[in-house]
Amino acid sequence: MRAFPAVKEMGTPMGITTRFTLPQADIPTQWYNLAADFPEPLPPPLHPGTRQPAKLEDMAAIFPENIIQLEMCSERWVDIPEEVRDIYALWRPTPLLRAVRLEKALQTPAHIYYKYEGASPAGSHKPNTAVPQAYYNKLAGTKRLSTETGAGQWGSSLALACKMFGIECVVYQVKVTYQHKPYRKLLMNTWGATVYPSPSEHTEYGRKVLAQDPDSPGSLGIAISEAIEDCIKTPNTKYSLGSVLNHVCLHQTVIGLECMKQMALAGEEPDVVIGCAGGGSNFAGIAFPYIREKIVNGKKTRIVAVEPASCASLTRGELRYDFGDTAEMTPLMMMYTLGHKFIPPSIHAGGLRYHGMAPMVSHAYKLGLVEAVAYDQLKIFEAAMQFAQTEGMVPAPESSHAVRAAIDEAIKAREEGKKKVILFNLSGHGLMDMPSYDAYMAGKLGN
Repeated sequence: MRAFPAVKEMGTPMGITTRFTLPQADIPTQWYNLAADFPEPLPPPLHPGTRQPAKLEDMAAIFPENIIQLEMCSERWVDIPEEVRDIYALWRPTPLLRAVRLEKALQTPAHIYYKYEGASPAGSHKPNTAVPQAYYNKLAGTKRLSTETGAGQWGSSLALACKMFGIECVVYQVKVTYQHKPYRKLLMNTWGATVYPSPSEHTEYGRKVLAQDPDSPGSLGIAISEAIEDCIKTPNTKYSLGSVLNHVCLHQTVIGLECMKQMALAGEEPDVVIGCAGGGSNFAGIAFPYIREKIVNGKKTRIVAVEPASCASLTRGELRYDFGDTAEMTPLMMMYTLGHKFIPPSIHAGGLRYHGMAPMVSHAYKLGLVEAVAYDQLKIFEAAMQFAQTEGMVPAPESSHAVRAAIDEAIKAREEGKKKVILFNLSGHGLMDMPSYDAYMAGKLGN
C-alpha cells in the first residue's frame, strides 16, 4: 500500500483546519473486541431448540467455521488479514472533518467533528464488514452467500465484496425500501447480485407472509428469515449478516480506531461520541474503542446511540432473549427488543428498521456505558437539510439521526455557554436517498 504523510488540510477563510487525514499505512492492523473488556460477561446466544448456550456446531449450517470462531472470540485484538487491508485501502482511512460552517450557523462554541464513512465504493460503512466476511467465506470454500438488506447499503456492500472474491450473492431487500430506493437495487445488480423484494415468492416463508398480508411492507426480521431459508436449502451457500452479531461489530471498529488518531491530529478529545443505531453496527464501529477508554482508562466521554422513534429498541424495548428473525430460525440473543414479530412503520431510514439491538451494544447500554435517544422522522430530515446546506454533504436518512443529536448537543452547548467537542459518525451519503428528501421538501413525509 502507498504511504502518504498525515496532514491537516483545507484551512478555511477563518483559518480553521477542517479536514484530518491519515496515510494508508495507518489503516488499523487489528480489530478491537469489546467483549474482552466488559466488566460483566456478555450473555451467550442460546440454541433455539434446547435454550442452552449455542455451540460452534450449532451455527455451522449457516456460517463457515472461521466466521463462527470470530463470533465467539474473546481475544481483545484480532489481526486484520493483509488481503482485507489491501481492499480497505480503496477508501480507508476515511476522512475526519470539522463542521465549522454548521458550527457558525448554530452560533455554538462547540466543535463538531464527523467521521465520513460514505467515502467507500458502496457509499457507507458496510464494506468494513462485507469485505472480511466475503474473504473468510472464500477461504472456507463458500460458493454462494445469501443475505438481507434494509436500505440497501448492506446488500450493495456485500455484492461488491462477493464480486471481488468470486462468490455468488443473493439479497432479500425489505420490500418498502426496494420500492423507495430503486438505485440501491440497481447498484447491487451492477455488482452481480440477484435481488428479491422481501417478503418474496422465492421462499416458503416469504410466500407464507404474503398469504397472510399481500401488502406487507416487509421488515429486516422477515428478510433475515428468507435469507436463512435460502442458505439452508441451497447447496454450497452460507448466510451473511450486516449488523447485530459480534463479528460484525468487531469489523466496524476500524472507524473508531482511526478516529482516535485523527482527533489527536486535531489536538482535541471528544466530550460526546454519537452514532445512529438500528442493528448497531455503525454505532459499535465508532463507539466501542471509546467505550474501552471509559472502562480501562476511566474516561468520562458520553457515548450516545440515536434511534428512530418508530423503531426504538433501546429506549422503548425490553432486555431479554429474543430471535433475530420473525420465523424463529436464528439463535436467541440477549438484546433490547421490540419483539421479533414487530413490523416497523415504513420510515425512510430503512437501515434502522430492526426490532432488536446488537447484543454487545445492548450489554453496553445495560451497564450504563452508553446513552440512547430517539427522534421522529421529521426532526431528522430537518437536521439533514441544515447539514447539507452548511457542510455540503447530503447524509443518508440513517446517518441523519446522528446529525440531529450532534446539532442538539451543539445547541445545548450554546445555551450553557460551554465549549464542547462533539464527534459523530456520518455512516453514509444520501445520494441514493433523494426521493426521501423530495418527500420531505414536498411536505409529504410523516413521522
